[in-house]
Amino acid sequence: MIMKKSIIILNAVWGAAIITLFALHFCNSCEKSCRTPVAAENNGDSSIAATAGSIVYIQLDSLVHRYDMFHDLRAEFEQKAKAADEDLSRRGRSFDRDVKDAQEKVQKGLVTHSQAEELQIKLQQKQQELQQYAEKLRNDMAEEEAVMLRRIYDAVLTYLTEYNKTHNYALILSTTGSTNTVLQGNPGLNITQDVLTGLNSAYVTVKK
Repeated sequence: MIMKKSIIILNAVWGAAIITLFALHFCNSCEKSCRTPVAAENNGDSSIAATAGSIVYIQLDSLVHRYDMFHDLRAEFEQKAKAADEDLSRRGRSFDRDVKDAQEKVQKGLVTHSQAEELQIKLQQKQQELQQYAEKLRNDMAEEEAVMLRRIYDAVLTYLTEYNKTHNYALILSTTGSTNTVLQGNPGLNITQDVLTGLNSAYVTVKK
């Protein structure tokens, strides 16, 4: 189905889109660190706790997959994609019936040569209209995807902006992507659950 192919694996695109922006946004006084990929090694001491000025990290895949807003928006998108796919399929079946009906009339000699040419022209026009409609649906769903990702990104970044006003971390990194990636980090510097709890609480307020 044409529209089913437009349903995306969100975390891959999402992660790639926001890694660099997170790093840049939360780099308060460490300009060089923002430019250079950082690999945090776990030295075996799990007692380290994140404090003001720390470089902390978020497991972005886990955060997004457990973010209530992500699930709600994904469900809405998939519902729209399914409806669009069904509509396109219905139109396609209708066109197939028109083609079959025209072929039968021509084969049985039920129309004149001139009428057969008119039928062919009408079918070509319908086919072109169907193709244009399918293209419009693809574009519409692509736009839906983009808006959905921007809404999730904006919600997370807005929350982290306020979150870091009280925590004052020097840098917030993500474990997804190839830039500023934490390959291994001390558990005490992982703020994923704390951020997720705050995000979901804020989202409950927004939904109300």
